[in-house]
Amino acid sequence: VQLQASGGGLVQAGGALRLSCAASGRTFSTLALGWFRQAPGKEREFVARISRNINTYYADSVKGRFTISRDNAKNTVYLQMNSLKSEDTAVYYCAAATRLRPGSTLDYEYWGQGTLVTVAS
Repeated sequence: VQLQASGGGLVQAGGALRLSCAASGRTFSTLALGWFRQAPGKEREFVARISRNINTYYADSVKGRFTISRDNAKNTVYLQMNSLKSEDTAVYYCAAATRLRPGSTLDYEYWGQGTLVTVAS
């Protein structure tokens, strides 16, 4: 599976961005998909996950502000980010897993290259 993330950029605090991640190489609908992020000097952290059954799960830090969704017809997963804060600044990575409910980063077999989101305060 190849993943290509896009949509990052510079945005003012309180603004919004939508990240996209296009996949190829495997039946997309069977995969669980996740978004992670890594801020400078910090470890990569979980942001959101969507299962093949469209169940979603969010980190507490983004709950109510971010929405993950998928379009199986387009082989794409999205992350709509609203009410952005300076602490959301990070490189965002999409990832795919064959497990039904992947947990940590180790459960995700496939990773995109990352897209930088910078939130100016």
